[in-house]
Amino acid sequence: MTEGATVIVLGVVLLILGLVVASLKVLVTIGIILIVVGLVLNLVPIGGSRRRVF
Repeated sequence: MTEGATVIVLGVVLLILGLVVASLKVLVTIGIILIVVGLVLNLVPIGGSRRRVF
């Protein structure tokens, strides 16, 4: 798994925990932020290369 995919999975887990299990808005907020960061890591080429590596 790449870094971005790991961050997305962690964000989804925290989002589910925040919505269903614990009902904590802090977990929901952190989950949404991690999902966005993971999508950015997956979609934006880092290191100057134009090709995206999946």
